[in-house]
Formats: sequence, C-alpha cells, structure tokens
Amino acid sequence: MPSWIGQAFRRGILTSRFPRGPASPEEVPETSRPPVLSPTLDPAPALSRATEDCPTGAIDPEGLHHGRCIRCARCTRQGFAFGGRAHPCASRPEDLYSAGGGPLPEREANRALAALGRSLQLFLVDAGSCLACNLEVLALANPYYDASRLGITFVNSPHHADVLVVVGIPTEPLLEPLRRAYEALPGPKAVLAVGACALEGGIFRGNPRTRAPLSDTLPVDLFVPGCPPTPLDILEGVLTLAGRGRGIQEAPP
Repeated sequence: MPSWIGQAFRRGILTSRFPRGPASPEEVPETSRPPVLSPTLDPAPALSRATEDCPTGAIDPEGLHHGRCIRCARCTRQGFAFGGRAHPCASRPEDLYSAGGGPLPEREANRALAALGRSLQLFLVDAGSCLACNLEVLALANPYYDASRLGITFVNSPHHADVLVVVGIPTEPLLEPLRRAYEALPGPKAVLAVGACALEGGIFRGNPRTRAPLSDTLPVDLFVPGCPPTPLDILEGVLTLAGRGRGIQEAPP
C-alpha cells in the first residue's frame, strides 16, 4: 500500500465539522476576529490616536467601521486587540460600525434566498482584487471545507447561479460586466460582497477609476467583512442567505 494511502487511513476524515459543530480555534484564528478597544481605556483619546494610524479610514473619533478594517494591526498600538466576537456577515454596511470601538451588537441578517431550499449555486466575479479573497472563497471547494456536502457548488455561468459572489474593489472596466452578470442570474437571486475591498474599497479606497462600495453598482444582500475573510466567514454568509446560518461559534482550545 502506498505510504500516502496509509497516512490517509491513519488521519481519518479531516473535513471541517462546521456548521454541525463549532469552528476549531485554527479555523477562526484570533487575527480573523475584529479588533476591540480595551474597556479599561478612555475611548475618546484612544480613538483619536488610532484614527491617525488607520490607513483605510476604518477608525474615526467616534468608533470603528469593521467593513473597512484590513486587520493591519496598527491600532493595537493604541489599545485595540484582536479577538472580538465574530461577525461574519451583515445586511447593511452600517451594521458593521461599532460606536466607541467596542464589540458589535448582534443583529439578524437578511435571508434573501430562504425560499430556495438547501441547494445553492455560486458564481464568482473578481472585480479587481489582490487574489486573497479569491483564494478564501475557492477554498470552500477543497476537501477540508467541502461546501458541496452542504449543497453549495460553484458554476461557470451566471445563468445557472443563485448567488453572485463578488470580491475586489469594483474597477471602471468591470462595472458593466458586473451588471450584466447580475442581470443574467435567474430569480430569486442574491449578491454576496466578500472582503473589505468590495465593502468599502479597502486599502484602495478613493483611488481613481475605482467605484467602491459595490452597493453603489449592485443591490448587495449580504456583506462579509475581512481582509481577507476566512472561508468559514464566507460559508456562514452563504448559509445565512439561504436561511441556514448559525453564527460562528468557536470550540474551546
């Protein structure tokens, strides 16, 4: 027996148990969770100092916009720390804003495709990314995350899709292809914006020939923040659209 087959038998099944079981600490690393300001600090001066350090405008003197956060960790010098409550998706960008830099309140997300049942087909469009979000989205098709076990598959045509998954900051040459891809989806349909670039422009926010946020071009049903978000964050977003989301719960270490 070849050695790699023997190793596979010894290891057993390695596929993630999420969403049937909680996510492992390795699947939801601390740096994938949102930064939170230490409750022992006076928010006003800490936020003011962090505002000057933040390269994407995620922090202002009043709070933190998680849709713009790229997890650069500059704010940790001003009293922020990673490890807040996971917030894998939101129906509105304003739901990703935490006043005072504290944890986000729990909110009910939109379930746009609940009537479709338990099978979802995804069509991925890169509107102008660094490829990080692409890799995290496509990881759902690998043997570890194995989204097909949940009835979630990728298709090669928007005509066969239920969900348009968009990554990257929308660039001018791709605005019309984005609209055409959306129009080609049969109804009911939904748009999932993945990553800080699609949400608010990320590190490229304000650059010429870009048109952020994506919601200015398409009707976005759900936003998944992160730079990049983890595969489980994205999976939770897809399941939420179908009315099957459960929230990212981390197993104890």
